[in-house]
Amino acid sequence: MRLRSHFMTLGLALGCVCGSAAAELKELVIAQQPGIGYLNLMVMKEQKLIEKHAAAAGLGDVKVTWEAISSGAAMNEALNAEKLHIASGGVAPLIFAWANSQGKQDYKGIASLNTMPLYLNTKNPNIKSVADFTDKDKIALPAVKSSIQAVTLQMAAAAAFGDANWSKLDALTVTMSHPEATKKMLDPANSEISAHFSSPPFQYQQLKNAGIHTVTTSYDVLNGVSSFNVLWASSKFARENPKLLDSFIKALDEATQFVRANRDAAAALYLRVSKESTSPKEIVDFLSDPYIEFTLTPKNVWRYSNFMAKTGAIKVRPTSWRDMFFPNIHDRSGS
Repeated sequence: MRLRSHFMTLGLALGCVCGSAAAELKELVIAQQPGIGYLNLMVMKEQKLIEKHAAAAGLGDVKVTWEAISSGAAMNEALNAEKLHIASGGVAPLIFAWANSQGKQDYKGIASLNTMPLYLNTKNPNIKSVADFTDKDKIALPAVKSSIQAVTLQMAAAAAFGDANWSKLDALTVTMSHPEATKKMLDPANSEISAHFSSPPFQYQQLKNAGIHTVTTSYDVLNGVSSFNVLWASSKFARENPKLLDSFIKALDEATQFVRANRDAAAALYLRVSKESTSPKEIVDFLSDPYIEFTLTPKNVWRYSNFMAKTGAIKVRPTSWRDMFFPNIHDRSGS
């Protein structure tokens, strides 16, 4: 009920800004999730970079509305209801949106936000690999079967138990937000979950506890770096708002360069916006990690989509990562 009411509120905003078919939007509604993976979006918001580039493109004063939506599945629900222009989340929700909207909304990726490893952490000392999970274990992740963590776990299961058993661990998974799962992981009295397929910074907060260790990571499963967070929108939005889309990408590029070149300032901005109690040094160390990169270039997105097509999760198999993204970033060396 709360989600429906939230979408109705967004609908009122969107209904006021659509205008004629020839005019580009005067209000842009963007949604993001919690976590440092959305740092470049936070920079865009705080520094009003979209507004800056939109004005430079001759679009005048564009109002940018930022909404908090907690999962990629909910993002797609909002997009389908036309209550949102640009969604952000993991790679899997983008792939689902792309595959399920063929010939309809034709959702496509705008860009990647980053490459980051995702950790499968556990507080069960008997679990050394994914093969050690039993029916007594529960694995928290953002959304059962549809989140990037859920798909990565399926890939890990296929590697451990054989391709035919890719869904073997699905029955152990439960949907839970990263903050809530982290709270339960750190609570010694809580036995509801024994593991969490997490994301930065929550996975690192958990590992400060001596009783928690990492079973595997997304980089281990894919044997290489991969995009964590991406942005996507409908082809109708891109077609009717070419200058606004270009302004958004320029703003994202500027914010991303800011994060990469100004780690201390970016860390301070993140702590101010997120209100986390983490020390600035920890955030700077995180931003300095060679395995983490804020970049618009998609990495290993096609491999995820290929696996999802193989398991039947999606009915359309892209021939390249470019099939799933707008042409604005086709010149990048993605995968």
